[in-house]
Amino acid sequence: MTRTAPRRTVLISGASIAGPALAFWLNRHGYEVTVVEKAGTLRSGGYPIDVRGTALDVVERMGILPQLRDAHIDLRRITFLDGDGDEVTSLHPHAVTGGVTGRDLEIRRGDLTDALYTAVRDDVEFLFNDSVDTLDQNEHGVDVTFHGGGSRRFDLVFGADGMHSRTRETLFGPEEQFHRHLGYCFAVFTMPNTLGLSHETVMWNTPGRAAAVYAVGDDEEVHAFLNFAQPDPPHDAFGNPDAQRALLSGVFADAGWEVPGILGALHDADDVFFDAVGQIRMPRWTSGRVALLGDAAYAPSFLTGQGTSLALVGAYMLAGSLAGRDHAEGFAAYEHATRDFVTRNQDLVGEGGATLFPTTAQALEQRNARLRDLSAMPAPEPRPAHSALTLPVFGGR
Repeated sequence: MTRTAPRRTVLISGASIAGPALAFWLNRHGYEVTVVEKAGTLRSGGYPIDVRGTALDVVERMGILPQLRDAHIDLRRITFLDGDGDEVTSLHPHAVTGGVTGRDLEIRRGDLTDALYTAVRDDVEFLFNDSVDTLDQNEHGVDVTFHGGGSRRFDLVFGADGMHSRTRETLFGPEEQFHRHLGYCFAVFTMPNTLGLSHETVMWNTPGRAAAVYAVGDDEEVHAFLNFAQPDPPHDAFGNPDAQRALLSGVFADAGWEVPGILGALHDADDVFFDAVGQIRMPRWTSGRVALLGDAAYAPSFLTGQGTSLALVGAYMLAGSLAGRDHAEGFAAYEHATRDFVTRNQDLVGEGGATLFPTTAQALEQRNARLRDLSAMPAPEPRPAHSALTLPVFGGR
């Protein structure tokens, strides 16, 4: 009688993008996977995200690329306005993002989370409405107690719980050690499509302030975006919706164009997401039997447009690095093989991302001049960082 070794058990904290992607690949490599998510359901959310470069190879190997192509948003133009609401220039979005027509995807966040969940739900255990309370590592595994009660032992634990990761704080200490503030705060929420926009973004700028309206399609609702310079993170506003609305209303109080209407919609919106613009930079992403990935380990900020792509690539590389190895060797391989790709993409903030939101009148005029020049130039080359990693094949997968 032949005995097969029991499958190694793993817990993933977080069911957004990095978590389900990691669950898919760990399951393929023979692990028994549990995902815990504090929300009661998938956090669908309709705002757009990008999948570019190497990350497209990941979703292709997952078998979900055709589905995501069907969900692609055909964003046709981005129009920049000055403080008076007059047009500076109108461009194809790829001229700004470094995207590649016919190759890169822009999709609603919910379409990606749904595709990932559908790909793993029959093979993976999901625990919604719960979270990790404590982690206790020893030579035999990780003893986990859950907020909802009960405890279990896992061979490995993974933190895919976002930029403000509890897993990271538990294992590595306070977020302040790793958070690199990039000098801005932002809010995003939905509002009625009062401007009749279709497949386009309109962005208004004055020094240190930006307001944009993003129409994914011909929908009755659009995504509103407010961004403003903030040298230090406004800690009092985090977790306090009233303080967030008051701060935004003060910053944009004298703004022109359609901003007063956007502020009115802000006060009615029930889906406001507010945060500082920042990155997570860590000297290592693993500790013992626990590893971090996605925004928990290396949030690049929306200025790079690469948060989703890093989460997908990181999940593939982490699971594959563990295939056929013990966790210490696998985690070391993950860090070694993935860090350069992460760093290159985080460094995109110095290559034009942040310059979309100048803080002085002179810098804003220089930015506008560059944007006008872009409109007269041929399509840009793809940004090398997007495809800086060639996906290896792990364990025949």
